[in-house]
Amino acid sequence: MSLFSLQGKHALITGASRGLGQAMALGLAEAGAKVVCASSSPGGCEQTVAAIKQAGGEAVELSADLSSIEAVEALAANAKEAFGGIDILVNNGGTIYRQPAVDYDFAQWQKVIQVNLDATFRLCQLVGKDMIAKQSGKIINIASMLSYSGGLTVPAYTASKHAVAGVTKALANEWGKFNVQVNAIAPGYFKTDNTQAIQDDPKRNETIRSRIPAGRWGEPQDLQGAVVFLSSQASDYVNGHILAVDGGWLAS
Repeated sequence: MSLFSLQGKHALITGASRGLGQAMALGLAEAGAKVVCASSSPGGCEQTVAAIKQAGGEAVELSADLSSIEAVEALAANAKEAFGGIDILVNNGGTIYRQPAVDYDFAQWQKVIQVNLDATFRLCQLVGKDMIAKQSGKIINIASMLSYSGGLTVPAYTASKHAVAGVTKALANEWGKFNVQVNAIAPGYFKTDNTQAIQDDPKRNETIRSRIPAGRWGEPQDLQGAVVFLSSQASDYVNGHILAVDGGWLAS
């Protein structure tokens, strides 16, 4: 199992305050990584960091408004200083705004693109440069089922997640020769506060659940194995891949 060990590795994960990000941060720490947990507001990752420390791991928290490139750049610098470099970057932080496309608020469009795409690319640049220099690194971007389809009333989110998949492949093409693997995880329907409204709608809930071959919604911990795999030596020959963790949704 040493292939999956993250002992001696330093990770930065955004959007780590709750839900999928929190679960992935806990998974990275359990595998041995020291984890920088970032969220949009100061103190947002307090619970995540406390849980990691309680389990015997090491973690610190940082905050940054991902809609501000200046804040993103400061986050990268501070994260590198926290443990002395970043070996694993998980771009999980994101946002969504729902409105029919014909009336879609353009300011909200710009914010979604800034948070989901611009911040992801800039962090990849800033952290990836050091990975290239040391000829080693793992970057995991968080894509979506809407990296494959169009969705309804979420045009900016859909555009951003298609773009995240594309950027992942583009960076993998350029950085693979430097032993930097860039991959993405595309979560399916998971039980988080972001999907609570859908879960609470009996009709939509059943429609979604009935299409998932696994017969259930995902739990946040279902992403832990995937993120540890893509962060570890076990995935050294996996590059530019979008890994769907969806209970079989795309196959149905």
